[in-house]
This record gives sequence, structure tokens and C-alpha cells, in this order.
Amino acid sequence: MMSAVGGARARRVVGVSLGSSRRDHQATLVLDGVQVSIQRRGTDGDLERARERLTELDGQVDAIGLGGIDRWLVVDGARYTVRDAQWLVANVKTTPVVDGRGLKECFEPRVIRDLLAQGQIDPSQRVLMVSALDRFGMAESFYALGFPTVAGDLIFGVGLDMPILSRRELVDLARRLLPQVVNRPFTELYPVGEAQNRDPDPRYERYFDEAEIIAGDFHLIRKYLPPTLAGKVVVTNTTTADDVEQLRRRGVRLLVTTTPVLEGRSFGTNVVEAAVVAVTGITPEDSRWQPTVDGLKIEFGQLNLNPVQ
Repeated sequence: MMSAVGGARARRVVGVSLGSSRRDHQATLVLDGVQVSIQRRGTDGDLERARERLTELDGQVDAIGLGGIDRWLVVDGARYTVRDAQWLVANVKTTPVVDGRGLKECFEPRVIRDLLAQGQIDPSQRVLMVSALDRFGMAESFYALGFPTVAGDLIFGVGLDMPILSRRELVDLARRLLPQVVNRPFTELYPVGEAQNRDPDPRYERYFDEAEIIAGDFHLIRKYLPPTLAGKVVVTNTTTADDVEQLRRRGVRLLVTTTPVLEGRSFGTNVVEAAVVAVTGITPEDSRWQPTVDGLKIEFGQLNLNPVQ
């Protein structure tokens, strides 16, 4: 491997995603003075192929990101294991595999606080989180800071027009539903493969219209994008140059990505978290995630797509 900044050994991480291979990309990220080669490989929704790739990478890279699926969902301290994700990584014995949970819990809440401190967002603004159960840290921040927040897990996840309006409702929903949901085939719950490339379905346009901040997983946002998002703030990640252009055409004022923009796109939290693991040696079960992430001074992306005149 090539020499990194400061002479430290360069690292290599690969993200294996259930998403579309059309979104594959590679770039270089520097963390704590260490150069990390990062790569994303989509498997077009093919779980068998994803499992094979994960197995092949074991022992060949410094860390692996698992994309398009969560290994666990953590809500209010309770952890729910996703069955299909555990099957995917079952043969990986040496290399750590992370799904972005550490960054979602430790870094994304800080992004919301920083945006508030910068005056980019205001607690009077209405928030739509398309999915809050997989980003409980972000949702909890919005609720704690006083933002009127709608969690759309039932709307965008299972097609039930039932908004969740409080942290208490969200936690109750998790306790009642997640023990069963995590054992369902994941492809029933989330767009994978070519489903990520279909034309948007604007059936829930009114929820986007009523919100001033749209937050959460980009694939769910994209799946239900309405014709216009004029003047709104979008907080997400995993956005390509084409995704950014879609949001620009719809009038989005500010795009915030909770991972850095590298060579024109933002990667998933799983890939960036794999870079954190590769550089620091921290394990997924370690209790020191917050100080470790804080010490790396990771930057989030901000793109003014349609600046206010």
C-alpha cells in the first residue's frame, strides 16, 4: 500500500451494499492523518452475492462496511438484531464489519446541534424524518431540541398513513413492532437493488409539503420525492451527483450530508464508520465511540443548492 500522511500505513475499507451497483464509487479519506482508501460495491439486491463478497473480503481489508441494511436497530438503549444482516456476515471471522450505527448514534446528533448553533435550522421548523427507528440518535435530537417532528416509519416503511409525533410514541412503536420486524425478509422493508433507481412515487407529498426540514435515509426520501421541495433543508447522506441535481431542480435550499462529500458524493455511514474502525482500531462493541468520533473531527457536508437571495 502507498504511504499515507505523516508516514502512517494507509488503510483500505470496502462497503458491500444491497443497493444498486450503479451507485458504486471510490475515494480517499484522511482521518487523524491516516489515508484511507474507501470503496462502495453494490450487489443490486442480491443477498447471496453480498454474502459471497463479504466472505471474500474477510482478512483482505482493514474493515468492511455493510450497506443497505442494519445489523442492529438500537432504540432507547434496546438493541434489536436484524436476522438477514446476521446471515450476511456469518462467514466473516476476522475483519470487523460495521453498519454505521456508531456514527448514527454519536455523530449525527452533533450534526443537528451544530446546524442549530450555526442558525441553519430553527426549532420552530417542522421536521419530517422518513425513518426514525434506524436513526434514533438524530430523531431524539430533533425531539429534545423542541422541533415539531413527524417520524414516518409506518408511512414510508409499511404504507400505513400513521405519523409518529413524539419520542414516546416512537419508543413504544419500537417495543411493539421491532421484535417481529427484524425477523422479516429485509427486501420487504427497504428499497434495494434496482428499486433504488425507479421513478419517485409522490403519494405522500403532503408530508413533504408540511415539513421545512426533511431528514433521514436518502433512498426512502428519493423513493417518495415530490415534484417540489422549494426552500427546504434536507439532512441525509449517500448522495451522488445525480441525486444532488435532483434536489437542486426541486428547489432544495440546503443539502446537509452527515458524512463528508468526497469527489462529488457522500458515502454511507457504514463506509465512513469502517474507515474510523480501520484507523483507530475501535471495535463495534466498544464503549468509547463518542470520544473516539469526537476526537477525529469528522466534517459533515453542506451544499447551498438554491441560496436565498
